[in-house]
Amino acid sequence: MLPRIADSLSFLYLDMVRVVQDDTGVCAQIQVGTERTDLVYIPTAALSCLLLGPGVSITTPALNTLARHGTSVVSVGAGGVRAYAGILPDSLTTHWLEQQVTCWSDPERRLEVAVRMYGMRFKDADLPDTVTLEQLRGLEGQRMKAFYKILAQQHGIGRFRRNYRPDQWDAQDPVNLALSAANTCLYGIVHAALLALGLSPALGFVHAGTQHAFVYDVADLYKTETTLPMAFALHNSDNPEQDARRRFREDLRLLKLLPRIVRDVQTLLTPRDANHIDVHTDDEPQEKHDVQMVHLWDPKAGVLPAGVNYAGGDG
Repeated sequence: MLPRIADSLSFLYLDMVRVVQDDTGVCAQIQVGTERTDLVYIPTAALSCLLLGPGVSITTPALNTLARHGTSVVSVGAGGVRAYAGILPDSLTTHWLEQQVTCWSDPERRLEVAVRMYGMRFKDADLPDTVTLEQLRGLEGQRMKAFYKILAQQHGIGRFRRNYRPDQWDAQDPVNLALSAANTCLYGIVHAALLALGLSPALGFVHAGTQHAFVYDVADLYKTETTLPMAFALHNSDNPEQDARRRFREDLRLLKLLPRIVRDVQTLLTPRDANHIDVHTDDEPQEKHDVQMVHLWDPKAGVLPAGVNYAGGDG
């Protein structure tokens, strides 16, 4: 499945194959029995991100071709639910990274993005324009307590309290264990999407002080509809961690989370007063240009064309 998503990004997930370069192009070798090997060619020129799951090996010539075509390569867990490392091509545009850094480094714009993140969690709630970040944190805390209570009542559970204790992992109840495992899977999906966009996972707007701050920011947008209901549904599981990971992978096909993450992140990083929105939906595909123009930055003019001699005069 190659879902067409914002900014002409397409994700392809592979597992249990060998990725090689032959005379025709990059292909995935699939062993069938002991005597036959099937070849599936990968459309590298039309692909923006390749997710390499368990059991995948890849050759250097294949990596070189992917880099030449501007395809990001991310090493992930089964089903893409964990992200371990990423290789970004030189041709990957820095547009969204620059947007992220600009918003993050300006206190006013950072606050605006943080407020918009909280606002996305409340969906249709009528929040006043004067609401502060402190007030939003309090409202979010109340919302989560109410949501925990509703889920606990639905599943016949007594009072629930979120208790994430890495140092006492096995002492957690099944719901907390399932939620911790499912959240880890969600973080992997978000991490892979951010790497594919060329963004920094460390520059968060709500969270700070960790290399995954932005990952946690974005993941919090989806927990109430993904990991939380799943964790409570596993309150009687004998192995909540394993069941949570398996169910998350199964449900991910229906959630179509990767395209949604990309669209939401691009919307958050696009100024509200921008003259045009650079976010394209599935219905408005943007062409992927082979040549990425390099520009010069100027504090007054913004962006100036490169390849121009600015010395002035006749020399």
